[in-house]
Amino acid sequence: MNQLHCHQSILFILQRVTVIFIIFSYLHMKYLFFSWLAVFVGSWIVYVEYSSYTELCRGHDCKNSICDKYRKGVIDGSACSSLCEKGTLYLGKCFSSKPNSQVRPAMEEVPNYDLGPTKGTSVEKFKEMILVFSLQAKVGDQANLPDLATVVLSIADANKDGHISLPEARSMWALLQLNEFLLALVLQDREHTPKLLGFCGDLYVVEKVPYSPLYGISLPWVIELWIPAGLRRSMDQWFTPSWPRKAKISIALLELVEDIFHGTFGSFLMCDVSATNFGYNDRHDLKVLDARYIVPEASFQEGMRERRCDVDEDCLYGVDCHTSCDLTKHRCTPEVTRPNLAKACSALKDYILRGAPSDMSEELEKQLYACIALKGSAEQMEIEHSLILNNLKTLLWKKISHTKDS
Repeated sequence: MNQLHCHQSILFILQRVTVIFIIFSYLHMKYLFFSWLAVFVGSWIVYVEYSSYTELCRGHDCKNSICDKYRKGVIDGSACSSLCEKGTLYLGKCFSSKPNSQVRPAMEEVPNYDLGPTKGTSVEKFKEMILVFSLQAKVGDQANLPDLATVVLSIADANKDGHISLPEARSMWALLQLNEFLLALVLQDREHTPKLLGFCGDLYVVEKVPYSPLYGISLPWVIELWIPAGLRRSMDQWFTPSWPRKAKISIALLELVEDIFHGTFGSFLMCDVSATNFGYNDRHDLKVLDARYIVPEASFQEGMRERRCDVDEDCLYGVDCHTSCDLTKHRCTPEVTRPNLAKACSALKDYILRGAPSDMSEELEKQLYACIALKGSAEQMEIEHSLILNNLKTLLWKKISHTKDS
């Protein structure tokens, strides 16, 4: 009897110890989980803040460099006084902390041009200079160059005195080497690019675009490694506007493709149609955020003709502009293999199909895949290109024209 009682006591003690151990293990695991969660959230916050921190992008150095040149009379522009004297213009957070897109003086990336103005000149002489040595080389002969030169001159004459000073000429010459600035001039009367507000040297100021990127969420690269591609694409569509507003934004992207194809000032190629390069405002008007890879077709073709190659993969500019390799000459061919419209439709596919009304989703998907399948340059298939573009715009517009989002 005593032995049985002893066994029961030992069993009871073991049960209590087991319960205590289980409780301790549960608390320990709970503590570890919340500790890991706190570290994860904290690291993410630090990552986001640090990656957009101004000094990481050398914003202070950028401003000092520009203002030093301004005070020495090397450069001038409509935004110089606000940036360097009044202090009403300042450099905020970076779009990216990547080395190839940090905020820094663009002169570091622009080649030295011996043909730049060496002394102050009249408006007419400077107009002739930029026509022959800059604009014609960039956009080719087919564009309406005199009108584009007039636009350039109206901006270059910052103090509106009817003359182009040497500092003003230097600033405008440097800016004209930047694809994104040239595109802003070409599309200044359209809604697709942020409004140009001023410049100082090779720094230019545009209106703020409140919502960017077009879609997608930013995650630390460590997490990106563990997320399957399919899930990542779905996550990118979690935080997007309502479908009618997405349709309006999509129509605007299609209109952008239309505007830069045989526009008034020449044709441009979209060589990186990524969601990160676009945003939109409170009215859901599409805005181009980063136009560095929207390049004049004429200068693109000239550069490709001079590029050596052994395989087709050598003939790539940006992310989306491919040409083929002519193995007899070991030079890249000048014509792109996919038109702008096909690239735009690829970027829009998941964006516009998610949440699409059931009565038109099948037709929309059919037209998008027909668009994505386009091959060759737009000039080679101009009729088919225009037909697909107009059909897509009409399909989307009919669905939202009666809503307030239109």
